[in-house]
Amino acid sequence: MRYLPLTPGDREAMLARIGVPDIDALFDSVPAAVRLQGDLDLPGHKSELEVERELGALAAKNTSAGQVPFFVGAGAYKHHVPASVDHLIQRSEFLTSYTPYQPEIAQGTLQYLFEFQTQVALLTGMEVANASMYDGSTACAEAVLMAHRLTRRKRAVLSGSLHPHYRAVVETLSHYSDADVVAMPAGPEDADLAAAIDEETSCVVVQLPDVFGGVRDLSALAEAAHAKGALLIVAVTEIVSLGAIRPPGDMGADIVVAEGQSLGNGLNFGGPYVGLFATRQAFVRQMPGRICGETVDVEGRRGFVLTLSTREQHIRRERATSNICTNSGLCALAFTIHLSLLGEVGLRRLASLNHAAACALADDLTELDGVELVTPAFFNEFTIRVPGSGAEIIDQLAKKGVLGGVPMSRLMPDEGGAGDLIIVAATEVTSDTDRAAYRACLQEVLGA
Repeated sequence: MRYLPLTPGDREAMLARIGVPDIDALFDSVPAAVRLQGDLDLPGHKSELEVERELGALAAKNTSAGQVPFFVGAGAYKHHVPASVDHLIQRSEFLTSYTPYQPEIAQGTLQYLFEFQTQVALLTGMEVANASMYDGSTACAEAVLMAHRLTRRKRAVLSGSLHPHYRAVVETLSHYSDADVVAMPAGPEDADLAAAIDEETSCVVVQLPDVFGGVRDLSALAEAAHAKGALLIVAVTEIVSLGAIRPPGDMGADIVVAEGQSLGNGLNFGGPYVGLFATRQAFVRQMPGRICGETVDVEGRRGFVLTLSTREQHIRRERATSNICTNSGLCALAFTIHLSLLGEVGLRRLASLNHAAACALADDLTELDGVELVTPAFFNEFTIRVPGSGAEIIDQLAKKGVLGGVPMSRLMPDEGGAGDLIIVAATEVTSDTDRAAYRACLQEVLGA
C-alpha cells in the first residue's frame, strides 16, 4: 500500500457516491475498439534495492561528458562549474518561498533575481531584463510573440542559421497564435535576410554565434529591419561568448534572448536550463514573465519586490503577455552566483580560454586531408566539412572513445547539404590531450 493509499473500501465508497457499479463503467464512452485489452506488458514489482541496482546498471551504459574527450555543443556546453556554486545555492538565505509573492519573507530570492536581471541586462547590452524564462528556445518564441504585439504585425522572418530546435519552438507557438513564419533556407551561408523584410514583418530572428558557430556584425541587419518598422531579435545559445564579442544591444537588437546554461549549470542530460530575456525600456510592458525591482520599506531600508508581472497568474488571462508559470529560480541563482564569482575580468578571461581552445582545435583538425573549416569567424564552436557522412564519422569516433561533436544531419535531417557537416565545440575544459586524441582518432577514421 506504499504507493496506493486507497483501500478497496475507499474505492467502493467513491464508486457508490458517483453512482456507477465499477471502474470500467467510467470508460463506457470510450469505444471498445480503442480500449486496452488485458494488462500492460510491464515487468513485475521489485524492491527498492532491486530498482536502484537495475537503474544504476542502465545509467552505467551512458558515457558522461567528463569520461572521454568531449566536443559536443550545438546549444548546450560543458563548462567548469566551481564547487562553491553548489554550496552557495543551498544557503538558507535563498531557501525562501518557491514563488516570492510575499516579499517580507522572500528577500533572499528577490534580491538575487534583481542581481540576475542586472547581470543579464549588462551582458546583452539591453536596458531591462526579466527574472528568467524556462530556456533559450521558449524565450525565443516568446520574443516573437512580443514583437507581434509591439508592431501589430504577424510575420516573423527566421534566419537559416538559427538553431533548428529554436526554429521548431517558434513555428509551433506561432501556429497556435495564427502568425506567419518565414524560415530562410538553412545553411552557414545565410540568405539575404534584409531582402525578406517587408511592411508586414514584425521581426527578424537571428542567432549569435549562429548554430554553425559563425560570428558576424548585425548592425546593418538591425538598420534594415528598423527601416521597415520591424524589430531585430537576437538569440544567444552560448552566453559565455558575450565575454568576447560585442553585446547584441550595441548592434541594434531590440530583444535579446539567450540560454544561460553555460554559467552555473551542468549539461544535466538536457535540462533544467535557464532562459534569459532582455529588451529596451520602452518595450518593458510587453515583456513576458516578471520583473523584480528595488524599493525601500517604511523605515527607509533597501528592499526588493515583484515590480511587474504580466503573466496570467497575476493578471486577467486576456491581458497577459504570456502563460509562463514561473521562472527558472534555482538555475538563475546558480547563474548569478557563478557570474558574480567570475566578475567582468573573470568572464573575459573565461571567454578568451574558450576561443583559444577552439582555435587550436580548428587548426589541428583542418590539417587533416579532406577536412575543411566552414565557419572562419567563430567563438568556441565551429563547423567542419568532412569527406563522407558526418553521422557515421561521429559514430566511429564514439567507438574510439571520443565524442567528436554533433553531425548537422541530426539537427537538419531534411537538408541535403548537411550530411558532411559536423559542429564541433571546445571550451576551457578541453585539454591539449583531448585535442590530440580527437585529431588522432579522426585521422584513423578518415584513413580507414
